[in-house]
Amino acid sequence: ITAGMELIRKKLERRAYGLTMPLITKADGTKFGKTESGTIWLDARRTSVYQFYQFWIHTDDRDVVRYLKYFTFLSEEEIAALEAAHTANPGARGAHQALARAVTDIIHGEAACAEALRASTILFGGSLDGLTPATLEVLRSEVPCAAAGAADLGAGIPLTEALVTTGLSASKGQARKDIDGGGIYINGQRCQDSARNLTDADLLHGRAVLLRK
Repeated sequence: ITAGMELIRKKLERRAYGLTMPLITKADGTKFGKTESGTIWLDARRTSVYQFYQFWIHTDDRDVVRYLKYFTFLSEEEIAALEAAHTANPGARGAHQALARAVTDIIHGEAACAEALRASTILFGGSLDGLTPATLEVLRSEVPCAAAGAADLGAGIPLTEALVTTGLSASKGQARKDIDGGGIYINGQRCQDSARNLTDADLLHGRAVLLRK
């Protein structure tokens, strides 16, 4: 920093200033930085918007209020309200959600943040109402996928077979148990029919079926 200031003074005959801030640490005492485990990148090609959003959602409870102060432009009053709500009910994770939304908005924009939030809601059991092709693409990039031919879908692919192919069930026998036990969802809807076939009528936006266990 000081070398740069001196270079600017000599080359441009202007005065420059260096700005520093304290090292940011996490609750466990390790530093918040790219050399630590769980690193994230601002470049969406290195860390997807969804993964970026999830990183902030999983902030340690002990760090979330500090990070709201460090990394967002929320007002003191807004942060104080979030802190009070977090203290009263940490399980609601309101402070975490506010942090994730605010930082993702800053880095990737509101539209990309909205898609990441929607994908997160769907992956954790939320409704598929209003699912857009863009959100579907986010989902496809974040969860394991298996390809199926159009002709196969036209004829119907047994759900038990699809569960094995995607790795959600270890065998067709286990797949039947999973279905009968109510643990399988097709496009957000629970399915307990082990004889069910997947067809092109199940495709979301004509391109994918979302299976969840």
